[in-house]
Amino acid sequence: MGKGNSKYEIEIINQNRREKIIQEKYNESDSYGRKANLAGTCIKILTSSKEFKNMWEDNFKFMNEDIRPHGRVFALPEVDEKKVYYEPKSETCFILGYDYYGYVKSLALAVAGDFLEEYHSIHSRHSVHGAAIDYRGVGTAIIAPSGVGKSTQAYGLLLENNVRLITDDWFYTTLVGDNVEVQASEKNSYIRIDIASDYEEYEKLVRGTSLDNFGRAVVNVRKVLGKTAMKEYTTLRNIIHLKRDPNDDTILRELETDEALDFILKKEFCNPHQLITNERKRKLRKKFFKKMYNRTNVYLINTTASIEENRKQIKEIVQV
Repeated sequence: MGKGNSKYEIEIINQNRREKIIQEKYNESDSYGRKANLAGTCIKILTSSKEFKNMWEDNFKFMNEDIRPHGRVFALPEVDEKKVYYEPKSETCFILGYDYYGYVKSLALAVAGDFLEEYHSIHSRHSVHGAAIDYRGVGTAIIAPSGVGKSTQAYGLLLENNVRLITDDWFYTTLVGDNVEVQASEKNSYIRIDIASDYEEYEKLVRGTSLDNFGRAVVNVRKVLGKTAMKEYTTLRNIIHLKRDPNDDTILRELETDEALDFILKKEFCNPHQLITNERKRKLRKKFFKKMYNRTNVYLINTTASIEENRKQIKEIVQV
């Protein structure tokens, strides 16, 4: 079995290879199929894992079975080969040999993002790998490389009055005039259970929770913070990028659009789950981020300070 901390490699395949993999690796009679609604995009999982099926149902909003899938994810952890394949014409992703649900979730969101990116002129939506919260109708996104603390800070902000979670990991955007409208990607959150070690308020959330092999679970934060703790939409005003650089004494500064673009390009859009990374895709993403930055206030925070200090700085931006 694959391990969640072993970064996969993606191989782009053609339609003939897709059909061959389905014939050789997939057993329809011994699998589960479920459809999810990701920002209006129908993504279907086909998996041999009951755990994946259950977590998918807890994680994502339901899509009517009558809707034809825009993309598919084959998640087959029992296959000997450890590989991720992607066939872009049919938006089909294969996750072979990995028993980490985090890959399943992230790659499903990536498939939806790729579909929306290719049909942007019709759907006018893009996906962003980042957290987003709402404070009194005003949205703030926290976008950072993995492991720098975006989810930790988002859950810390949720403990403040009038702050609601849009997402802790991934959201979809629509550019409407001068506004950036943000939509949640998930019904419930797939989180690391040791979040309770950062914030004791979440201890009740994780108590008695059934964990996967990687110390994570799909949980409903409303159980701890109330029914209004999560929100489906917000209008983005602020973007906060995080970095961790002990050689930089500057903790907080505002970024111009060109500086923000330089940051996001160097960090590969802060998204380790991009299915296709060719020059055409890079130009599409750069164009979108430039438009988003031009419509928002952008900040850079160095997380070498304590979680509490950084949370105070982010709170001041959020609650202006």
